[in-house]
Formats: sequence, structure tokens, C-alpha cells
Amino acid sequence: MRREFKLPDVGEGLTEAEIVRWHVKAGDAVKVNQIVVEIETAKSIVELPIPWDGVVSGLMADEGQTIDVGLPIIAVDTDEPDDDAGQAADAFGDEAARVEALVDDLVPRPPAEGAVEPGAHGSPAPKEERQAVLVGYGVKTGATKRRPRKSRPDKPAGSGQPPVIPATPVANPSRIEVSTVPVAAQVAVLAKPPVRKLAKDLGVDLAGLAGSGPHGSITRDDVHAAVAGPAPQTAPQQGEERIPVKGVRKMTAQAMVASAFTAPHVTEFLQLDVTETMDAVRRLRTLPDFAEVKVSPLLLVAKAVLTAARRHPMINSSWDEAAQEIVVKHYVNLGIAAATPRGLVVPNIKSAHQLSLPELAAELGRLAETARAGRTQPAEMAGGTITITNVGVFGVDTGTPILNPGEAAILAFGQIRDMPWVVDGELAVRKVTTLALSFDHRIVDGELGSLFLRDVGAMLEDPLRMLAWS
Repeated sequence: MRREFKLPDVGEGLTEAEIVRWHVKAGDAVKVNQIVVEIETAKSIVELPIPWDGVVSGLMADEGQTIDVGLPIIAVDTDEPDDDAGQAADAFGDEAARVEALVDDLVPRPPAEGAVEPGAHGSPAPKEERQAVLVGYGVKTGATKRRPRKSRPDKPAGSGQPPVIPATPVANPSRIEVSTVPVAAQVAVLAKPPVRKLAKDLGVDLAGLAGSGPHGSITRDDVHAAVAGPAPQTAPQQGEERIPVKGVRKMTAQAMVASAFTAPHVTEFLQLDVTETMDAVRRLRTLPDFAEVKVSPLLLVAKAVLTAARRHPMINSSWDEAAQEIVVKHYVNLGIAAATPRGLVVPNIKSAHQLSLPELAAELGRLAETARAGRTQPAEMAGGTITITNVGVFGVDTGTPILNPGEAAILAFGQIRDMPWVVDGELAVRKVTTLALSFDHRIVDGELGSLFLRDVGAMLEDPLRMLAWS
């Protein structure tokens, strides 16, 4: 029996994903839960297993192609018997037939020549009409049989609501949306919910578009083309390269724009002598407890942030616009911004405040390795409470970081370099860095931001303070 595996929603609100790499090809035998494909969502690369045993009969999407959730991506021939009779009886086994059958039932057609109207004298009473499908509830398998097209009369006046037609994505019949607008006032438009939302946001009337998707459905490209109008007939420009905005980079761009125009940002800077911190890092590397983990200055910066957040809980909070409340979090999911070939990701260490220093070092190492490999999962990027971005690894002193959405503060840690510094009234060469703290001014005022930043700096100037304040 042929089965088609449809692209699932592997993250909250996912609408599409890109096929990164197939692990199988047509003719390969597959087992239940075998990884068959890697997809890239707006947050990460995810491996998808197949739910059946069988033989791959075809791949329905190419590597590099972006597929909407709910569309089939691979077909598998299984050992289950093929119930031809059942399939013939089930009109909704085929995607196109599902929509067409529903249109047959809901859209009135002119009576065929010589046909007798149901309900007329001597004719059988009309059959009970099928109920409209609610959004989120599919038609029960086998509950309805496909009927050949036949004539149906217009409803007599006063017989109730006028007929309705479906406005639904072809590839996802379980989310059929039925409009209650009279037939005379609309035409059938096939488009997925994300496409409808895009059209609404851009002010595009879907009824006036010709769809280029499967079965004439309207795609995102159709909507964008309608906004852009006819492409100008110009010669291609030399020396230009266009890179599609998708995946992690697309999500990051949307999140940063939303954050920058939602939370009022303030950034404060602090330059400090971290010579003692660098000495502490060297000593930690010699201890047996740290033999299996990487010890870097970022470890002590992270520990300082965790300690300072416990001393100043409001820095580790979020703004609930709907409830008009500040949510103070008495746990710390410490986000670490990581640059990857796919773009910026911010995974977080869950309950980082409960970890010992060796455990924190191990988690920082695991997080960095996973991010570099592009294997950070959506769950690892959800629920962060405060973030560190280590811009010093790029050889810059500091920056003005944008808040991770939903958080009240982010600390930028600049490069450590030798600089002249006054120590006990004498000029000396010391290890110096610059910290920059951006915070949401709705929650964090200047005093709180300054106290938090000063505490982090004090612990990095003298790491023994971490023991005193922990």
C-alpha cells in the first residue's frame, strides 16, 4: 500500500521548512523511526523519522526546496494490504478529490437538461446535506462516499442560509475553512492560511489572482508578484548576488525588528581590568575537576551574570503586555548567542543558576558544539531569561546588543587585550575588556542597570567576590 508522509509541524507555529538533505532515495528499504530527511525550520535543523516499514517509492521534494507544512514529501510502499474498495468509497483519500467533492456538495450547479428537481411532485425527497467542516476537524475517513456530479436546484426562498463554498488549502483538508458568504458574493479561492494572512497584511485581494500552485492554489510568490506588479524589463546587473532570506536568518531578522521596535533599549558600558580573571582561568584549567571541559573567560562571565542576577532579580524578568505585568523569574535560563553558518542562534542553558562551575563549563561546551554543528533544537532556544553575547571572539571591543525577545537584559562581552592601566597610582600593562549591557527600560531603570553591570564588573575584576556573593 502506498503511503505519503507529510511535512509535520516540528515547532510551535511552523508553517514551512526547507529540505536540507535526504538520507534515502527511491528504492531504498526503510524501517520505522529511521531518519530519512533533514529539514531546516526557522529555528534549527531537524531530523525526521519515517513512521512505517516499507520501500521508498518516490521523493516528492528536492533538496533546497521550501515546503509548506502538510504537503507530502516522501512516498513509501508498505506491506499493508491495499483496500481498493475502501479507497474507492472514500472520496477524501486524494487531496484534490477532497476539495472537489466538497465543492460538489456545497456549490449549486444548474440542473441538467431534462432533470427532475428533487422535491417536485413525484420525485424523491432530497437527501440530507453534508455538514460544513469545522476548522481543525477533518472529515472522518470512510464517513462520506464520493458521488458523481449531479444537478442540484437552487434553494427555495426562505429555506435558510444560502449555499456556501469552501476557501481552503488543497494540501491540508483537515483544516478546511468554510465561508458563510453567499455564493453570488464570492468565488472559490484556494490558498493556505499563511498565504491568506500574507495577502491580508499586504492588502492583496486573493479573488483577483490566478494561482500557480497545485490545483490552481495561490502561493506566496503569487501574492508577492501581485504587490510588485510586472517585473521591469531591465538587463541583469553585474557584480550582484541575491541570497534568499529564510530559515534561521529570517527568524532572527523578524525577532530583532520586533524587539527593537517593542522594547525601549538602553545600553550602558563598563571598561574594566580583568587581569585577575585571566589568572583564575589559567588556574582552573589545571584542576582535575575541569580536565574534561573547556575553561574560558566566558565561563567566569557567565558565573558573574548568574550571581548578579540573583542579587538583582528584576534584571531577570519579562514584560507581559497583555496582562500589564512584569514577570520576575526566580530561575535563570542563560542564553548564549552563537554565530553559525546558518545565522545567529541563541540557545540557553536551562536552570543555569543551579549548576556548579564544572557543570556550567560542560554545558557551555556542549551548547557551542551543538550550535556549530547546526543541531540546536527549537526547545533549546525557547524560554531564555537573560543572554550573553561574546563579541570579543570577533576581535571587537563591544557593541550595543539588541534584546532577545521576551528578555529584559543582554550583556555583550568584548575582546580582552593588553592596555595601559593605572594600578595603585602607577601605570601598568593590564588585561582589559569592555562590557555593554542593553536592557528594557520599561522594567530596568538606570539605577538597576548600573548596579547589575557594576556587580558583574566587580566580580570579573576580583573573582573572589563570586565566592562572597554566591
